[in-house]
Amino acid sequence: MERLCDKIGYTFSDMSLLETALTHSSFANETRVKGIDTPFNERLEFLGDSVLSIIVSDYLYRSYPNLPEGDLTRIRASAVCEKTLGLLAKSLDLGSYLRLGHGEATRGGRERVSILADAFEAILAAIYLDSGSKETVAKFLLPLVTPEINGFIEKGENRDYKTLLQQIVQQEKGEILEYVLIEESGPAHDKRFTVEAHLNSNVIGHGAGKSKREAEQLAAKEALVLFGDK
Repeated sequence: MERLCDKIGYTFSDMSLLETALTHSSFANETRVKGIDTPFNERLEFLGDSVLSIIVSDYLYRSYPNLPEGDLTRIRASAVCEKTLGLLAKSLDLGSYLRLGHGEATRGGRERVSILADAFEAILAAIYLDSGSKETVAKFLLPLVTPEINGFIEKGENRDYKTLLQQIVQQEKGEILEYVLIEESGPAHDKRFTVEAHLNSNVIGHGAGKSKREAEQLAAKEALVLFGDK
């Protein structure tokens, strides 16, 4: 735990918060069988999701005064998506510190992006609760996430991929573009949506995210590659 605190750059007054943030439900389920009630990180992940959103939103609002709301929303979606959070978690080697049930660990849980992303958000909440300060969380978070944000902007991640795809499709009469929800999973506070982009009933793109809007944008982005848009 001490090494992880060094990586985070924050020392907890209440180390149980960090321990809970690193505890997956599979670990708690296994200990419960033995008569031990172990808290796990779902509630912290719920809070951390909101802390993450306000810090990134505040940073984008102050740093990019000329960007319209739609662009800011799309950049934020890329910055707080599961894939990005998983990468940030891996940069801290968070998987090595997770408390997983035996079954989850043997199935590769320490590398599973969804588990890593949830643990990362839980750590944000743990820092927030322990310090009582959003600024303390931002001090840890922003050096990690701002390079990702800069990369998104350079790669055009603020583009409205659905609109771009629709404009291309409309050039041909009779083409029907639609987005189909394939899967909705996860608890109410941590939903994950999988969407396919269909052109005349043919699958041309896939996307997954924490909202249907995000999943549709990612499906449209993948579909645009077929039309020569990188």
